[in-house]
Amino acid sequence: MARTDTLAGTDTGSPAPDALREKTTVAATPADIKPVLNRLRRAQGQLNAVIAAVENGGKCRDVVIQLAAVSSALDKAGFQIISTAMQKCITDPDDDTDPMTVDELQKLFMTLA
Repeated sequence: MARTDTLAGTDTGSPAPDALREKTTVAATPADIKPVLNRLRRAQGQLNAVIAAVENGGKCRDVVIQLAAVSSALDKAGFQIISTAMQKCITDPDDDTDPMTVDELQKLFMTLA
């Protein structure tokens, strides 16, 4: 879903932050989201560097090291998202804003492990 600039009426090509939050089933606070977004943006920058290195004939060793950094950053972001959801399940088990069960969270965790 692309965000439309309400002043100019143009499509910015990027998802609106509210639209992303609406699709997310993890009930996270802005304080929970910021570190995850920082990790994802760092991974995005690293991935852009990998793409540029491959396009420009970068050294294999450098490309693989940078690719490993991207993979690690994505894993950490995933673990952080799951950790936030698990903490929510434990601290407020009656909250039904997130329909995921503990079993589902464990399966998600194992997909990253």
